[in-house]
Amino acid sequence: MRLSVRLFAVLRERAGTDEITLEGLPDQLDLAGLKECVARAHPELGDLSAVAGVIGDAYAADDTPLAEGDAVALLPPVSGGEPDEYEQGVFELSAEALDPAACQARVATADCGAVLLFTGTTRAHNRGQRVTRLDYEAFREMAGPEMKRIYATCRAQFVGGLAEADGPVRMLTVHRVGTVSVGEPSIVIAVASAHRDRAYAVSRFLIDRLKERLPLWKKEVYADGHHWIGDRS
Repeated sequence: MRLSVRLFAVLRERAGTDEITLEGLPDQLDLAGLKECVARAHPELGDLSAVAGVIGDAYAADDTPLAEGDAVALLPPVSGGEPDEYEQGVFELSAEALDPAACQARVATADCGAVLLFTGTTRAHNRGQRVTRLDYEAFREMAGPEMKRIYATCRAQFVGGLAEADGPVRMLTVHRVGTVSVGEPSIVIAVASAHRDRAYAVSRFLIDRLKERLPLWKKEVYADGHHWIGDRS
């Protein structure tokens, strides 16, 4: 099956186009399945599970079956929608160099008095050897949903039940894949909150849980060999 999907606002910007076409889709496919196919083909769009789907000119549920020729659109949260995507938590895998300042700017808002930026970089020495580079490998199809579960746990622990006066918590995690040179950032976590204590707690929670649960593997490469970090075989 072949389907074209229209994109709007932030999704259009990320894709660099207002319409994408997917070929060879399964004949039996619902809207949720299409979102997964789009996310695999265009990882720059991020997790699309919470994005609204439209068929024709009406919103459609994720279990709505699709047929070739359907006019499908994916819509990010509209202006005034609550909560925005950063309050849910945004996760991205990037094969390109990371820009920590740009990540910080994405979560900053007038409602947040504290913006905390964590940047993990490739160090030159580890395990008594000189590191020449890192190679990161990710299970992309699992990484997004698993990070979504981490965000949900984080919100329940640090955001749920708070008074409106405490303001939002906005979260962005961007992780490199592929080769990362010494001194380059491999992960950036940006957290914005009304108060610094919560921003610190959320940032530490995210990096700790990510290292425990996210299907991402790191290979340290040396002049005379390499080692997969965490390998005990």
